[in-house]
Amino acid sequence: MIFARSLAKKTVLLSDGTVVGTVYNVTADLKTGTLMDILVKPRNDIPELEKQDGLYVIPFETVKSIADYVVIDRRMLRKA
Repeated sequence: MIFARSLAKKTVLLSDGTVVGTVYNVTADLKTGTLMDILVKPRNDIPELEKQDGLYVIPFETVKSIADYVVIDRRMLRKA
């Protein structure tokens, strides 16, 4: 089990090691409790990532692992 607050300010990396930025917030479906997106404060410009209000919006389904870092599967970004 992962608590959303444990994600706060974690560094977000792509699976190839590219630093995306830091976790700013997460969005969830309130009816199901499913995490929908991770909002990331950018550190680098990543062309395949969508920006809204200056933050990257990354679908939670692309998260590969969460430990010291949040790792995003870069290949899944193209499909999402």
